[in-house]
Amino acid sequence: MKFDIVCFDFDSTLSAMEGIDALAEKAGFGAEMAALTNAAMNGEVALEEVYAQRLNFIRPNKADIDWLAEEYIKHQLKGIEAVFKQLQNAGVATHIISGGLKQAILPLAATLNVPANQVHAVDLLWNALNEYENFDESSPLVRSGGKAEVCLQLNPNQLQLAMIGDGKTDMEAKTVGAFCIGFGGVVARPLVKEQADVFIEKTDLQAVLPYLL
Repeated sequence: MKFDIVCFDFDSTLSAMEGIDALAEKAGFGAEMAALTNAAMNGEVALEEVYAQRLNFIRPNKADIDWLAEEYIKHQLKGIEAVFKQLQNAGVATHIISGGLKQAILPLAATLNVPANQVHAVDLLWNALNEYENFDESSPLVRSGGKAEVCLQLNPNQLQLAMIGDGKTDMEAKTVGAFCIGFGGVVARPLVKEQADVFIEKTDLQAVLPYLL
């Protein structure tokens, strides 16, 4: 199938790490945060039940986010540049849809020629001292079903759209007609394997290309 729009999750899909978990480990809350993240990604609890709780644990400042942005780039998946280049050369609109922190995602997105207006993630709010104040609570991406909402907004003309990711929230895009590829190259989740139209366990992201072009 030829797709007009291809959307990627970010954490554990484009970068082999979970950003919130990495920030938590840096702040000394690693075990608690990993448990919350896994519960949400496995569909055991709703994302909105843990989103604020996770950020209030660590309260990341701007320096923390700059550090995370560098870590994301260091841990980018094998084949990532080739995937985006081939899709973009074929005229496919490439988007990133993530419940992660937008300011940390933008630098890697820029290296993939994904403009900021095609990065859909959660903005952090800081005070004048660059200390954590809050997050954008109005974002659909801080709750279950949010990625499906964004996919629907991106596709008013009902074009062929694919969503690729490792979590339950990515598979929810099926409810708005997306073709969902479960990516298990970093974390293979049984629920995602069960719900995905296609499930991939290879660690090289180029494994998705035969299903997209």
